[in-house]
Amino acid sequence: MDRDSVPQEITTLVGREVYTNTGVFVGEVEDIRLDLDRQSVTGLALHELNRELFSAKANQARGVIVPYRWVQAVGDVVVVNDIVERLQASNEPAEEEEEDEVTA
Repeated sequence: MDRDSVPQEITTLVGREVYTNTGVFVGEVEDIRLDLDRQSVTGLALHELNRELFSAKANQARGVIVPYRWVQAVGDVVVVNDIVERLQASNEPAEEEEEDEVTA
């Protein structure tokens, strides 16, 4: 059986470090957001954040929630889409809040 197809306990994500696909440390998984009706993971709650990435948002909040659809791979660490550009864009004034934003 292929190793990638073996089901894992969802709690194994807690405590794993999260990096962007370009190697930038984002934070550590503290909790998981679930949609119980759909029985799916919708987000990862991160803490121990990279203060350089989340300088404005992290000072006001305990952590952030990254949408699970951004997760590219799960192994010894969790790899997510490069969120640096998304964070920089969210720090600029915008007329409407995007759905694909990191939530503080």
